[in-house]
Amino acid sequence: MKSVEQYRNQKVLVLGLAKSGMNAARLLHKLGAFVTVNDKKDFDDNPDAQELLSDGIKVITGGHPLSLLDEDFKVVVKNPGIPYTNPIVAGALKKHIPVITEVELASQILDGELIGVTGTNGKTTTTTLIALMLNHRQNAGKAYVAGNIGVPASAVAQKAQPEDTMVTELSSFMLCGIQSLHPHIAVLTNIYSTHLDYHGSRANYVKAKMRITMNQTADDYFVVNWDSDEWRELSKQSQAQVVPFSRQGHSEAGAYEKDGQLYFKDELIMAAKDIKIPGDHNVENALAAIAVAKIQQVPTAGIVQVLKTFSGVRHRTQYVETYEDRMFYNDSKATNIVATEMALKGFSQPVVLLAGGLDRGNTFEKLAPALKDHVKAMIVFGETAQKVADAGKLAGITTIEFSENCETAVPVAWKLSAPGDVIMLSPACASWDQYPNFEIRGDRYIKAIEKVTGKAEEK
Repeated sequence: MKSVEQYRNQKVLVLGLAKSGMNAARLLHKLGAFVTVNDKKDFDDNPDAQELLSDGIKVITGGHPLSLLDEDFKVVVKNPGIPYTNPIVAGALKKHIPVITEVELASQILDGELIGVTGTNGKTTTTTLIALMLNHRQNAGKAYVAGNIGVPASAVAQKAQPEDTMVTELSSFMLCGIQSLHPHIAVLTNIYSTHLDYHGSRANYVKAKMRITMNQTADDYFVVNWDSDEWRELSKQSQAQVVPFSRQGHSEAGAYEKDGQLYFKDELIMAAKDIKIPGDHNVENALAAIAVAKIQQVPTAGIVQVLKTFSGVRHRTQYVETYEDRMFYNDSKATNIVATEMALKGFSQPVVLLAGGLDRGNTFEKLAPALKDHVKAMIVFGETAQKVADAGKLAGITTIEFSENCETAVPVAWKLSAPGDVIMLSPACASWDQYPNFEIRGDRYIKAIEKVTGKAEEK
């Protein structure tokens, strides 16, 4: 960890707790800052706040009082999910107080190398694949995953050594709050339209994503999906060396698929069909990881071993188990239409689909072609149940059932399935209408599978 003096004896406000806020507060306290933590949850129901108070950190809970802005804070470290319309955030910016996120703080103390991964879909899988591949390097330090993947970057940065690498998943929310964060390698998996309720427009969302490369120089690398005119055009904004990856044959200058084989430049890596996790989207994730691994001089044998054995990240087209010749998959992380579409395209077998969730105002007609080609029956739930059902009807699906939630949908899906079918939760929606997050939604889906099958989840 680098020695950082800029926060010593300075007043810093940490806005919002959860993992990122807890770790940011502790790190700032360690760096000698006078830390104030503000969280909207009441103190009596807030074990995180209670723990920080016992550590000697000032805690204000139960709301976000604007009077906090009367204090002379040097910087505000906000939870990424708190919007910039929040009165304290807006007020701080009006007073020209810097507002950053925890990953910016982590990058300031990181003594190793930083690799950043962003995009609408595929971030977590790509981040994980990269770290697994980098750990096959000889005479090199350890690669750690961090960031939006569920591991606070500030915790990892404190233990990383100069020879280590922190592979960091960076959401658009996180990237809005960076100033000096500088990845040696930045990866853009793709950009579709999502989180527009937070960013206000697609243009703002794209701008947030592209902040990943804003501090890169000609000594760095920007790994970009080359299968869209828009993404190719966006790459021109980077000062780094652009390394493309393409599943559709648009470039052979980086990682690409050709005639069912995966290559890096002119080197054959492996057959695409030998990747253990299914779907074209996972071929794209693999190509992005291959590009980074090759830049970092990972032996081809290590790359191949990872891609042949990696069975997927939990909640991301995760294989759960097979029972009476039905395969169960948990894709709870599919919180938008494109993610569900990609998951469906990964299967040649008939799919019984469980879908629905938070209503963000959109409809689901764009999902209809994938439903028509891959789905035999649907069980829908949540605020968008009727909208998702309408997309199913548009696709010509005649078997559509309504259920209370994803757990009650499992026994219904079982009854509608036949040997050889795939039963998959891939909601195409966020979870917040019924569940605190997509992880809990996926976990409860798996528990419901265990009740139906009588089998514990395969690890």
